[in-house]
Amino acid sequence: MVSIDWDEYKEYKQFSVRSENFEILIDFLKSYYNLVNPVDMFETMQADEIAQMMLQKRDISDPASLENFLRNY
Repeated sequence: MVSIDWDEYKEYKQFSVRSENFEILIDFLKSYYNLVNPVDMFETMQADEIAQMMLQKRDISDPASLENFLRNY
């Protein structure tokens, strides 16, 4: 499991076309860490306090609900 590098995220965010922080985080995880599996993404987010808050805000409590979110974003 990887640890989210928030400094790199901030750099990535400056060049993102998205405006929503959670969507930017998902793109960042895909791009920077090559995470495409919802289970891996969810576990990475669960291990980070800031990302946990983002998940809670969207009522994402398991990999299946993250996968559902990914289908619709």
